[in-house]
Amino acid sequence: MTTNTPVNLWTSTDQARDYLGRADSILHRGEGESTLLEFIPKTVRRALDLGTGDGRLLAMVKTELAAGNAVQNGRAQVEAVAVDFSPAMLEAASKRFAGDSSVTIVTHNLDHPLPKLGKFDAVVSCFAIHHLVHERKRALYAEIHGLLNSGGIFCNLEHVASPTQRLHEEFLQRIGYTVETEDPSNKLLDLETQLQWLREIGFSDVDCHWKWRELALLVGRRT
Repeated sequence: MTTNTPVNLWTSTDQARDYLGRADSILHRGEGESTLLEFIPKTVRRALDLGTGDGRLLAMVKTELAAGNAVQNGRAQVEAVAVDFSPAMLEAASKRFAGDSSVTIVTHNLDHPLPKLGKFDAVVSCFAIHHLVHERKRALYAEIHGLLNSGGIFCNLEHVASPTQRLHEEFLQRIGYTVETEDPSNKLLDLETQLQWLREIGFSDVDCHWKWRELALLVGRRT
């Protein structure tokens, strides 16, 4: 199985483009995304997407919020910040949100502490945090808790570790990979450990609200 070593290939343009080319075909992804959107309150005014990639999830969140938020001058007043460090991903996100002044794109490597970004009503992430070493995962979760306003929500649609090597290999086979061809950037951690971290940090209502094999949605609130 993948290890907790500081390998990250996501500055590679080929790596990013390969992922974007198959993002829509990831099995059951749409189910996880739809479930995530259920937890985004219509009252959100400021949202943060960590490891935004091409902005896919953030665009969904903005669309979901547009119907419920007050509209002024023809646009829902929801401010969003998108964070990534891959040049190819940043380029794709910039194209997606071109002309949308409500979205700020920030270049930052999640291996390092987050810069000053202000406070948020919602923080989301999709298939990004598992690229961090485990110690950094936990530290990032604590930083996210500190960024949230009271009542704010954190939703992480994530790639987690299987409890056995056999289940891991079955998952890889389902998505068209093998142990030899899986991404060495993956640093998979079991779901239970991450849920417990969120509780220890101070998140409330922590649970896994959707799971298919190694894909899982972790959600917690700041009280």
